[in-house]
Amino acid sequence: MLLLPEWTDEWDARAHDFVQPDEGAIYERCVRTVLADREMVRLLGKRPGVDRPQVRFQLRVPTYRQFAVARCPTSQKRVFDKAWEDLAETRDKHETAAAATAWNWWAVSLLLVVGVLTTLWTFGFLILVLLWFVMPLALGLLVPRAAVWFRNLRYCLLATGHGLAWVLQRIELGLHAARWGQTLQEEGVRPVVAQLINHMLGDDPDSLFIPDGHDGLRTPRAQYYMVETAAAHQLKRKLTHLRDGTIAVCGPRGAGKTTLLEARVEAADFGLIAQAPATYTPQDFLLMLAVKLCRRYIEDKGYEVPEFTRLSPFRRFTQRALGRMRRMFRWSTHALPAGCLLLLGFSSSVRSLYGQYATAVVDLGKQWAGHVSDLGLQIWHGQAAAASVLVIAIGVIWWKARAGSWVPRLLGRLWERLSTLLGASLVVMSCSSVLIDMTDTVVHVNRFPFSITFETPNPAPVLHGPPLNTAVNVVVILALWLGCRALSESDAEISFGKWDIDMEKIFAPLATMSGVGLFFYVANDPYTRSLLADEENPLRIAVIMIGLLLVRIGGWTPQPQEPLLVSRCRNYLYRLQTVQSSTSGFTTGASQLLSLGSTHSTSVSTIPPNYPELVEVFRGLLTLIAAEKARSNETVVIAIDEVDRLGSDTKALAFLAEIKAILGIPHVHFLISVADDVAAAFVRRGLPHRDVTDSSLDDIVHVQPSTLEESQKVLAERSSALKAPHAMLAHTLSGGILRDLLRYGLQIKEMQEKANSYELTDISRHLILEELSETLAGFRTLLSKSQWTQETSSILNDVRTLGGHLRNPCKCTYNTLRHALEHFAFSTPPAPATPRDPVSELQQPFNDPQPLIDEACAYAYFSLTLLDIFSTEGFDRRTLQAAMEGPYGDPERLAEARQELGISPYSTRALITKIREAWSLPPAPTPLPNFPRPRPGECSLHPAGT
Repeated sequence: MLLLPEWTDEWDARAHDFVQPDEGAIYERCVRTVLADREMVRLLGKRPGVDRPQVRFQLRVPTYRQFAVARCPTSQKRVFDKAWEDLAETRDKHETAAAATAWNWWAVSLLLVVGVLTTLWTFGFLILVLLWFVMPLALGLLVPRAAVWFRNLRYCLLATGHGLAWVLQRIELGLHAARWGQTLQEEGVRPVVAQLINHMLGDDPDSLFIPDGHDGLRTPRAQYYMVETAAAHQLKRKLTHLRDGTIAVCGPRGAGKTTLLEARVEAADFGLIAQAPATYTPQDFLLMLAVKLCRRYIEDKGYEVPEFTRLSPFRRFTQRALGRMRRMFRWSTHALPAGCLLLLGFSSSVRSLYGQYATAVVDLGKQWAGHVSDLGLQIWHGQAAAASVLVIAIGVIWWKARAGSWVPRLLGRLWERLSTLLGASLVVMSCSSVLIDMTDTVVHVNRFPFSITFETPNPAPVLHGPPLNTAVNVVVILALWLGCRALSESDAEISFGKWDIDMEKIFAPLATMSGVGLFFYVANDPYTRSLLADEENPLRIAVIMIGLLLVRIGGWTPQPQEPLLVSRCRNYLYRLQTVQSSTSGFTTGASQLLSLGSTHSTSVSTIPPNYPELVEVFRGLLTLIAAEKARSNETVVIAIDEVDRLGSDTKALAFLAEIKAILGIPHVHFLISVADDVAAAFVRRGLPHRDVTDSSLDDIVHVQPSTLEESQKVLAERSSALKAPHAMLAHTLSGGILRDLLRYGLQIKEMQEKANSYELTDISRHLILEELSETLAGFRTLLSKSQWTQETSSILNDVRTLGGHLRNPCKCTYNTLRHALEHFAFSTPPAPATPRDPVSELQQPFNDPQPLIDEACAYAYFSLTLLDIFSTEGFDRRTLQAAMEGPYGDPERLAEARQELGISPYSTRALITKIREAWSLPPAPTPLPNFPRPRPGECSLHPAGT
């Protein structure tokens, strides 16, 4: 089935309204069109009682129809109603006139039309006009109105006139109906249908998750999905106010530091990004950075970056020779046949020109050569003082011009102007000669039948036929060919639903057909064939080709010399990436009869640059590049990413101390992503002592976790299926960390398929329990490395029990799972019963599991709170109630609780307790779970309901 594009649906709706301009039919058509819209279809069938038949049944109620009409402009509705009234009035007049006559008004009208056409064909337009004015006057004066035939003729004419008026008014009504239908659909029916569906969906219509495109979530590093956050605006503002300097970008892992650096490097006129080494090797890092700088600058200037291969010199020479031979062979396969054809075509014209002008050209050359030689002899003998002075001045100027380039530049400009002017003149003169030959033709135009006769001074065949038609046909076919060719070369596509058809596949064959048709038409038309058969055409073509060649040669410029800075970067690449050696030998000796001789050999090899030399050369090279870019008002950005990957703040500070030597270059912005520890050291600079950050960094940008509003913008940009409740769920679980936010956004789609439900309650339950299961498994692994006693090991049973329920959660076991989760989340782990032995601790350090237990309980407490908030019906209503309870009812506090888990479980528990109070959640385990037990057979894991 062929899927048509969306614009065909729009025109189909207009055609339907034009054919059926009834208000009720237009309303029904609008309802069908809106319900077939993709946005409405995705909402239908997701909850019981909300399907297409039910919605259409509700929309047939007159109240909804009146409500939809009331939302549209009243002026357009009045115009549509007025057109209906006028059409009905004209129809009544037509029916009255048709009923008042005894004749068939159709037959009378047909006879009148035939008579008018016959009069026009026979006597011309003037006679028809006279009859049109004279006949009504004569009938009115001479014929008595009481005559029966006069009355029948009069009513037939009235019926015909009203019929024609009805046709015109019907067309006008159709146009008004089409416009009214579009207005009613977009401004009336569509919002009414959307409101009705949301009303029928019941509570929390936005909590429905309907799978849609998730390409933005599958490509987290795609720059075209990037949404500028507060940190991005802050960094852009600092780069605008600082002419140069070093800016540190800090923030938690996954907050988007790398994406921020990549965006700034891409926005800069010249920039590069480098990853800091995982191990502390500043020399290797600077070597890599210098190589990337050289390669980036060479590519920016449009030159080829040298490749260092391990092939032998002979093999490289062989490959280059074979490549040139292949290019030469390809060139010759086109050049030789083309040259032979051109030589064959122009041979007659060239011989004719040579025979006519060769002697005159030779004589002219000899005459000018004689003049030049005579002038030279006069200067030599001192007979032309002025010429001698002029020659001396030219010689001095030529000698002075050795150090400048103005003379070659002046000659090049003169050559460009003269050759272009001469070539264009030759082309214009050659084309004008065709027009001159055509004007010499004598044209005779006969009165009737229409024909044109051409008579030329030269003996040529006489042509009969309209040359204007030939010109018009050639122009039309040529325009068709050019248009099809332009469309075939464009990158546009035609969309038929899910199919994308390339324009080239459609218009390339049409361009070929129109080109072939133009060729055959020109070749078969007698007028154009006579023009093509002119004996002077080869000469004209030769002059045109020479003119075009001169124009092209005038625009040619020799390849500019490679800039000095590019050569320096290329040499620097050879210096950094190769080991160069040079060997020279000298041998002397006598003949074989004498055993006397000597051999001398010398070898020179380069030494790899050390770190101080790398710093000096890198700074000098980057300074020159930045100065060149600054003269053009271009920005230079060097980004160093993943400095926090070094492991500790001590190593990061040591790394900054080493690369500090390359910082501070004029007109260069350095962006360095560092850990929060390094940023904290810069913030408290001078308190109580100074460190390397004081002299290395000029400013700092904190990439904070995103707010709920920013998270909603990010997810809305990448997926249209994630509404506000789903964005809030992903934002809460991620704590505003962008990397985790995108991961949870993609997991919501996965949980929808796993739960086989569109409801937020089911999706959130599966997602929260799965995250809790994975987290508790990690805690259990860490707890296994601690030392346990019989008194303190009860917590392990709770973790194991809860983990067992979380592995395969279902509706049947949810009551037991919730009871175990509440017991673990609200419980306080007991302290060790036996005191620690200091001597044994010195012999074997005691690994206290209490902090891990507290963290696990706090995370379980957080997960339980999310289950109570997101997995309970009435999410929108409870969100509004919590917001009215104070600041702890703000949804942003849930993400803050997730962030607080990375700092302290004790402060997290206190914050979650206040959040539960704002959301009216119980502060202790509930005695009886309120989750309903499923009916037998509903659970896939327990079909019998056991």
